[in-house]
Amino acid sequence: MDPIALQHIAFRWIEAFNARELERLLDLYADDAQHYSPKLKVHQPETNGLVKGRDALRQWWRGAYERLPSLYYKPGTFTANGDRVFIEYTRQVDGEPDMLIAEVFDVKDGKIVFSRVYHG
Repeated sequence: MDPIALQHIAFRWIEAFNARELERLLDLYADDAQHYSPKLKVHQPETNGLVKGRDALRQWWRGAYERLPSLYYKPGTFTANGDRVFIEYTRQVDGEPDMLIAEVFDVKDGKIVFSRVYHG
């Protein structure tokens, strides 16, 4: 996939996430997409850090928005190659120190099929 198109997916992801437009965010994912996050292990230990499908993603992010009403991702670097885009952003939550985050999206046919988060 063209690197510019991959970067555009990442930009749209940040915009939808920060706007709390859950369905627009989920539309970037394939129906059977998987998402791995160490935060999932903490808040949903039964997942062992991995959720599968849009419904599970919807539940995860809805819960994050409820737990962290001021959650905002400040965009950083976007790097794309092949079928993968790597993004860095800063997680900002009122009353907490900023946290550097890296996330990788594997993309197929213009949709995210797998994403994984790394917390700094």
